[in-house]
Amino acid sequence: MIQMLKNLFGLGPGVDYNELMAKGAVIVDVRTKGEYAGGHIKGSVNIPLNNLQSQLKQIKKDRPVITCCASGMRSASAKGILQSAGYEAYNGGGWMSLKSKLN
Repeated sequence: MIQMLKNLFGLGPGVDYNELMAKGAVIVDVRTKGEYAGGHIKGSVNIPLNNLQSQLKQIKKDRPVITCCASGMRSASAKGILQSAGYEAYNGGGWMSLKSKLN
């Protein structure tokens, strides 16, 4: 049960986000438009979580997807939605934390 929660929230084995970016990963920020406007990772795409299911076609399936939000809760949900739809998805957690992990 604990491992399942760790995996859900991206707390399992370490993910090399820079390696994913080198493979052409796209960062999908699932915060609201207002939150995104207040600061975000350069080059990220803003698709609010409540719109994600209806906007999946905007995200290519041939590239890894890293989700982020404010704290990691919404991005964990987004990761699940994406994986269920056949995407290679990773929960990057909070956008500021993710930004600090990227070169």
